[in-house]
Amino acid sequence: MASRSPSSSPDSATGSGTDPARPDTGEPLGGAGSDSDDSSLDLARFDCGAADVGDRLEGEELEEEFQAAADRVGQLVQTASRDQLLYLYARYKQVKVGKCNTSKPGFFDFEGQRKWQAWKQLGDLEAEQAMQEYISCVNTLDPEGTLKFSFVPQGAEKRTGFGGPAVSSLYQEETIREEDKNIFDYCRENNMEHIGAAISSQKVDVNAKDEEGRALLHWASDRGHKELVSLLLQHKADINSQDDEGQTALHYASACEFQEIAELLLKAGADPSIRDLEGSLPEDATESAAVSSLIRQYAVPKD
Repeated sequence: MASRSPSSSPDSATGSGTDPARPDTGEPLGGAGSDSDDSSLDLARFDCGAADVGDRLEGEELEEEFQAAADRVGQLVQTASRDQLLYLYARYKQVKVGKCNTSKPGFFDFEGQRKWQAWKQLGDLEAEQAMQEYISCVNTLDPEGTLKFSFVPQGAEKRTGFGGPAVSSLYQEETIREEDKNIFDYCRENNMEHIGAAISSQKVDVNAKDEEGRALLHWASDRGHKELVSLLLQHKADINSQDDEGQTALHYASACEFQEIAELLLKAGADPSIRDLEGSLPEDATESAAVSSLIRQYAVPKD
């Protein structure tokens, strides 16, 4: 349940941070063709953003249009060229992170170097301009908008009007090298063995949070990892922990319509009366009658 305002903190120049809402606009860079060689990038001449986008968008309207464009990118990977993917990747990073703030990848990380260079070339480009160019490029690659609604995973549409797009299920994620993974990456992968060992050895706090206040329990609930949710609860995870938007794991399970996880959380003591910063209850996050009914059962005051 990422916030509407883009933010990220990548661990490496290949974008392998803990931002769960990053689209796969350049990894792998295996599009239909390449307009440049591997030794240098000159994406300034690749003016994908030159297409006429009509009236320039601003504020919330611009952010919504950018998000809609990002939703379509996953289906463009197979037809877009390498340079087009790099162009989109760089502008997405500029919006989410700002000016390139990572060191250049190692010599043998060729794809990482290309992506880093594409992003680095944008310098101090404003996020609003990056969004405009990103939208324009996607519209150029898909002028009829035929892909706009072709990739809507489970739970995604339920969350568009509730705290923004789905945290992690809306996009294909970039491949993360094993040495770059953190505990949240292992949580996304449902690597129970690694997480269990890390928590048991006290190398990781079960209530550790990422840069947007999401704990492991949020991630497991968002991904539908029921057994991992149970494991975290066994290790005394704070069941009512709230992220930076005030949302609990129950909000996440409810929004994704993971009824079994919602029930598991409720039986373990999740509080259905906790409101997020917008005043929304977990029940407000779902359009599932079954999940809503389940939550109401636990919300009824007991004598």
